[in-house]
Amino acid sequence: MEEEILDLSIPEPKKLSMIERYGEDLTANTYVTNPAIAREEEIKKMILALLIPDKSAILVGKPGIGKTAIVEGLAYKIQNGNIPNALKDFKIIKINLTALLGTNTTDGNEEIKLQVLIDELKTLENTILFIDEIHNVIGTGAVSSSLDFANMLKSGLDRGTIKIIGATTDAEYNHYLVRDRAFLRRFEKIEIDEPDQPTTVKIIIGSLPRIEKHTGVKFDYSSFLVEKVITFLVNMTSEYKRMYETTSRYPDVTFALVSKIFSFAMFDNSPVVRFKHIWEAVKTCQSIYPDVLKKEKKAFIEEFSSILNEENVDINEE
Repeated sequence: MEEEILDLSIPEPKKLSMIERYGEDLTANTYVTNPAIAREEEIKKMILALLIPDKSAILVGKPGIGKTAIVEGLAYKIQNGNIPNALKDFKIIKINLTALLGTNTTDGNEEIKLQVLIDELKTLENTILFIDEIHNVIGTGAVSSSLDFANMLKSGLDRGTIKIIGATTDAEYNHYLVRDRAFLRRFEKIEIDEPDQPTTVKIIIGSLPRIEKHTGVKFDYSSFLVEKVITFLVNMTSEYKRMYETTSRYPDVTFALVSKIFSFAMFDNSPVVRFKHIWEAVKTCQSIYPDVLKKEKKAFIEEFSSILNEENVDINEE
């Protein structure tokens, strides 16, 4: 009888995947609703840029206008197959760039994390890298380092083997990215505008099912009244009422207010939003000027007086 020979060799250690460790697959996420409501034109421009063999896309716009949501909208389209055939099997990986600064030790050898990521990307097919605050790739932006991720990426971008969607603000684009024209010419710049008030109302209302799902709280009023409340909140946080340069823009500035409403309901262990929660969010709003807030509180009481009385909401601020 032959003796069984045991294999005592030590298996090769699995190489650490930078994407698995520091990335998030947006195409694998669960979306309750379309995350990019009313952003079809911007998504179309982004798709057209990605279809150019040696080009990637960079979204440029003010903070809080939904640049990340637009990329999630593309991931949502890929999930649903509502995309040109050339992009149907693609994944979008959101990468945490700041976590990739520095080195990693494998088998006693020190490796630059960003270089390991580049090498890994070269082995992957049908992958789009999403880098928020992409200005940080230029000499790592505000981070003091001799490392320049942009130079590492250039050859892959030229060959079209690496596809990227970047996002940054106008100020950071002009301050950091414009200086590296060799890097920028690999990208199609897509200007993202702040949505207007009617579009913001549409975005917020369309996103309510997602917020309800995440919080377990329902905004359980008629569609007419919901629209009336959201319209008031959007108007209340309009551009010239906001604290100068200290708050986000549409839609994020209104999303923050809506989130507070749900938070007040959760604090009360209420399964539904009531007008006392809306009133609490309105009267404690910190994104608009104090003198404006006084007028908005008065306007809210006047506009919704009947339901405030019906629900016995205490409108005294003492």
